[in-house]
Amino acid sequence: MLALAPAPRALAQSAPEADPDQSQQLYQQALQSISEGRKNDASETLMRLIEQEPQHAGAWLEVALIQCELGHAEEAERLFTTIEERFKPSRGILDLIAGARATGCAQWHRYAQSSFSFGRGIDQNVNQGATVNTYTTANLTGTPVELPLTDDFLPKHDQYTLLTADYLSDLTPNGTIGFAQFQGRRYDRLGRYNSSSLFLGFDTPWRYGNWTLHGSATVGLITLGTGLYQRQTQVQARVGPPLPLPGSMQFSVTTGLTHVDYMTLSNFNANTWELRGQFNYRLEEDSASASLAYLDDRATGARPGGDRRGWLFTSQWRRRLSDSLNGELAYTRQTWNSSSAYSPGFINEVRAQTTQVLRATLTYPLSQTQSIQLEARQVRNRENISIFQYNDRQLQLSWQWQGL
Repeated sequence: MLALAPAPRALAQSAPEADPDQSQQLYQQALQSISEGRKNDASETLMRLIEQEPQHAGAWLEVALIQCELGHAEEAERLFTTIEERFKPSRGILDLIAGARATGCAQWHRYAQSSFSFGRGIDQNVNQGATVNTYTTANLTGTPVELPLTDDFLPKHDQYTLLTADYLSDLTPNGTIGFAQFQGRRYDRLGRYNSSSLFLGFDTPWRYGNWTLHGSATVGLITLGTGLYQRQTQVQARVGPPLPLPGSMQFSVTTGLTHVDYMTLSNFNANTWELRGQFNYRLEEDSASASLAYLDDRATGARPGGDRRGWLFTSQWRRRLSDSLNGELAYTRQTWNSSSAYSPGFINEVRAQTTQVLRATLTYPLSQTQSIQLEARQVRNRENISIFQYNDRQLQLSWQWQGL
């Protein structure tokens, strides 16, 4: 619909006098609502535009197609007939109308999408083992004591198999979607580090004037080894203010609260509040995004190090390298600063952590629904407490399938 939208405007007959700026603004709002799945909002905006500019052929066509998608067969047919009688649509528009009639407008058409991937990978530091093999502390008299780390705290290398599955579907005709995400990782030898996760949630959009708002809620379960390790709940709100940004750039602000329960650890439960600003930029061959978030992590018990605060910077760039190859680069930098000594009397430092992740992927499509992806990832975790420092490198090859 978005690709064909300019064509019907060119078909309009001479229109009565109307404010062109206001009409264009309404039309863009309607197209934005369509792109976000808010069909009811789009229909209402288009009807306001038709009342203001009755000869706006694009608005007539869009609202007719929306009514058909919503299952309002009689109203869609009335609008299709009006377009054919009042305007002189091209053969392409007539074919579009004929296709909508043939598909049928008897019920709301729910959109759903699913994907699945299977991969094999190599992980050089499965357990986030330390970059040092000893730790120096002080005894009761203040004398330095060097303690060797056991083998469990040193890096362990292994290969793994990865399975992922994702599903999303419309829940309402006005853009509310539900989603489910699963990921399972199994190591060849180090079975106690096997992990799996399942997340369920929904996202719903609103619009107030030129402002957009998305609200979402998510619940998740994470296993480690053979038992339940973590339980998460999250609520978020994302606001898109009407800023006069150049070209295809968009800006949004996200705030959210995440609660984490550790099922096998004491005093590690926490609530994390986030405030994030994000820029997105999209062209035909390229797309990029960058965000900066402030994080406030409040422990609900006597967690080592107490509360902590930090910053999270993420950036991502995708580019079509050729007709049959796509590339992606991503970089993440996260800092955490605790509020008190990690373990008074043994580890007296106040923990300061910086984690950097660099990721590069190449994707080769095999068909419209299948592709092969090669991904390389490097992690560098730097801390003032040496036994928590670690490096990791991963290489993964996966087959991906996506369908409707």
